[in-house]
Amino acid sequence: MILEKIQQENDIKKLTPSELERLPREIRRLLIDTVSETGGHLASNLGVVELTMALHLAFDVTKDQIVWDVGHQSYTHKILTGRWKNFSSLRQWGGISGFPNPEENANDTFLTGHSTTSLSLGLGLAWARELKGENYHVISVIGDGSLTGGMAYEAINNASMLKKNYIIVLNDNNMSISENVGGMSEGLMKVRTSAKYTGLKDNVQSTLEKIPVYGDKIVASIRRTKSGIKQLMIPGMTFEQMGVMYLGPVDGHDVAAMRRVFEEAAQFQGPVLVHVLTKKGYGFKPAENHPARFHGADPFDKDKGIPKKLKNPTYTDIFSTVMRKMGDREKNVVAITAAMMDGVGLKRFHNMFPERFFDVGIAEEHAVTFAAAMAKEGLVPVVAIYSTFLQRAYDQILNDVCVTHKHVIFAVDRAGIVGKDGVTHQGVFDISYLSSMPGMTILAPKNKWELSDMMKFAVKYDGPIAIRYPRGEACTLWKEQRADVELGKCEELYVPGKSEVGKDGKRIMLFALGSMVKSAMEAKDILAEQGIAVSVVNARFAQPFDKEYLEKKMGKYDAIVTLEENVRSGGFGEHVSAFLGQAGYQGKVECISVPDEFIQHGDAELLKHKLALDGAGVAASVEKLYKDLL
Repeated sequence: MILEKIQQENDIKKLTPSELERLPREIRRLLIDTVSETGGHLASNLGVVELTMALHLAFDVTKDQIVWDVGHQSYTHKILTGRWKNFSSLRQWGGISGFPNPEENANDTFLTGHSTTSLSLGLGLAWARELKGENYHVISVIGDGSLTGGMAYEAINNASMLKKNYIIVLNDNNMSISENVGGMSEGLMKVRTSAKYTGLKDNVQSTLEKIPVYGDKIVASIRRTKSGIKQLMIPGMTFEQMGVMYLGPVDGHDVAAMRRVFEEAAQFQGPVLVHVLTKKGYGFKPAENHPARFHGADPFDKDKGIPKKLKNPTYTDIFSTVMRKMGDREKNVVAITAAMMDGVGLKRFHNMFPERFFDVGIAEEHAVTFAAAMAKEGLVPVVAIYSTFLQRAYDQILNDVCVTHKHVIFAVDRAGIVGKDGVTHQGVFDISYLSSMPGMTILAPKNKWELSDMMKFAVKYDGPIAIRYPRGEACTLWKEQRADVELGKCEELYVPGKSEVGKDGKRIMLFALGSMVKSAMEAKDILAEQGIAVSVVNARFAQPFDKEYLEKKMGKYDAIVTLEENVRSGGFGEHVSAFLGQAGYQGKVECISVPDEFIQHGDAELLKHKLALDGAGVAASVEKLYKDLL
């Protein structure tokens, strides 16, 4: 096996041409074998195998710095730095991260989990290199999808000030370029990137500028003429007008061609963009035919290319169904997402109501302000975004939605522990950042039916409102307990009778929010076996929570325990605890939450167990509290 010869970084440079030709097949087989078991980002990684090989051949990864935009496309980079030996641990607890991580390996330049950041990072590294007088190359790899994000253009605009080498690799797996344009561009590229041409150009310009009076005018005239011709002939003029040299396009599955262009790009003084054309899912037909399905894939049958089925529908599936039905009934409902139509479950809405569906690209800030303006005109926009990505639009939610009190519905998918995507994707901050905004209403469903009811409530509501729900299978318990959703009102799920309280008479309330209702009910059963009776209340609302209920009931309880899948700082529990203190509550208040730290990758259920957020963990915490009350 050729991979056995790659024990560490730069070992790829020791391979023979024949071995380099066979290596992509081995890498793809390893990617497919692993991701079919662990889940992960498959299509994007299959598309950049040769691109990554070319980068590792053209540069020295021990010295040169490669920044991956949305680092989920860095799997081959990890393999080529010797981590293929442990690749079966991908995204598992204690195993290899699904994103670059400098703590995992020194050849990972930066922890990049969110999109459109690589250009800013790369430019910062390039300027630091110049200020420190060091000598190495900086390469930022960014996808064409990431160029829908404004931050990328802010960086490109700023990059024009840099007069030293900085390489941007545009991994374009979507744009179609016709043969004649591609051929002409390739021919021009060979001329423009040769050392003789760039040297001649610099010498001619320098000579002309020395001509008294007319020299500068001649140079300016040539530039204007050249620019006009280029506009017609070169597809990268948008970048050149922003001060970035454009090379390409080049075949992203031709290692030799890319290596040659990268080496030529490394000679250029200033920012240079290399346009590489790749195919998502390359080498695996199911992923080529359905790249969206294999973007962030769950474990799948690698022979058939179909996902291994879950027992129950996910919360995203429930949201998808509700939105499709809502589209029929409510003609003023529109759906907005940020490049995640499939991920957030809006594909069916898009198919049924294309004129009312808007995918704005990787531009969460724009999505929110765009929605605020629609709400002003009487539409009801539903903005469906993952919790971890919604935090990128904090300012727009605050100023454009909350300050102006616009009726925008935020469907906050992947709220809470998401598991294998790890530290940059855990959705454990949304209650904290959303509840800091006056006028924002926040709900969380206990099961699939409550998500449906909350969506219907949100459409009829008037004002900013967010519904947060977790990744994975939707809870199907307590179907019969389906009280109407009323603003700021909780729901009693279980209250023990007098005979169940026990001889000590200590009473504890579990005030649980969203996904933690299941943990609370499981803990109730475990504690009952130990003779400890607890009440379970479904909070439903993180903001405004049911203060009237708590004030009415607090005299009956020796302790009130809040449960949430969010960090403690600024979370649901802190707000409830502060209220109870102000209300004069004399009992103990315990907040069970995600600790105030960044949570690493691993199976979601395993993480919840380690964080004591599952039924057993909650029961153990409550048992300790009970003993403290005695």
